[in-house]
Amino acid sequence: MTSDIFARPIAHRGLHDRAAGITENSRSAFEAAIDRGFGIECDLQITSDGDPVVFHDATLERLTGREGRVIDTKTADLCAIPLVESTAGDTPLRFPDLLDGVAGQVPLVVEIKQQNYPNETRHLAQQALEAIAGYEGPLVFKSFDPLALSVLHKAGYRGGKGIITFDYQNHADHLSGVQKFILRNTLHRAISHFTFISCERTALSNPVVRLRRAMGMKIMSWTVRSAAQAQEALEHADQIVFEGFDPEA
Repeated sequence: MTSDIFARPIAHRGLHDRAAGITENSRSAFEAAIDRGFGIECDLQITSDGDPVVFHDATLERLTGREGRVIDTKTADLCAIPLVESTAGDTPLRFPDLLDGVAGQVPLVVEIKQQNYPNETRHLAQQALEAIAGYEGPLVFKSFDPLALSVLHKAGYRGGKGIITFDYQNHADHLSGVQKFILRNTLHRAISHFTFISCERTALSNPVVRLRRAMGMKIMSWTVRSAAQAQEALEHADQIVFEGFDPEA
């Protein structure tokens, strides 16, 4: 099933285009990806009700123009707020609603966003796993947080589990040097049990990532924004997560 995920390019947060009125992680973005047969990458956050919702940021402002955090917002309230610049009036989706809409038509790559506290990440991972019970179609989970993948593994999930990695030079000031080293070099597999790697495209030169690929592990690369970047990434990765251009043009 994991191999199905890598068969076609994967649209980052759906096939979104703000200039065309299609906001990221929206129903319109997902329908556009399905129309083209592209895989879909999406993100999960958790609401104050403990429900998984399809939303990238931990805060509301960039995508809704409202103040506050997703985790402090009730599910019904969040899913009634229009997404900015959506000409279709799209609102954030509950994860089960996304699953119903995709219904196995294209592969899904679902990122479990790391939360501020481990118990919140655990709960999000558990709820995401419950939501896919009975879902038919290619689907894998991924996360920056080995804990999220560990929760899936301990719960008996045997589908694809991807660890997301990058160079950990920027956006990582909250981590110690040892933590950065472990995460950069994916040295947590005994805990996370990851089965593929989602690597930021400029970090594909990491020897550990290349070694794991040479040993047969699948690698996807994010976020690819041009044909030139795609060509470069595919020298060291098996598939791309893309936005802002047509990888099949």
